[in-house]
Amino acid sequence: MTEAAESPPQPPLPDRLSVDPRSPHHVAAVFEHEIGIRFNDKERRDVEEYCISERWVRVPAGKALDRKGQPLMIKLKGKVEAFYK
Repeated sequence: MTEAAESPPQPPLPDRLSVDPRSPHHVAAVFEHEIGIRFNDKERRDVEEYCISERWVRVPAGKALDRKGQPLMIKLKGKVEAFYK
């Protein structure tokens, strides 16, 4: 038996997704599989949130933290593609 046959079916990738479990855009079922984000035709591994229809991603702004200890985020605009690896 192959690994693909044993893994649960992949849910469709949403238009907007966040890795933060406190966010209303967090979908836990999607994170059971490895996903990738291609931003302006380059794969990025540091994306915290994306929106395909609005064409933006949020990524950490260096090592800066906000007053709650969370990384500061910046929004980058461009072509966004989400896919399963």
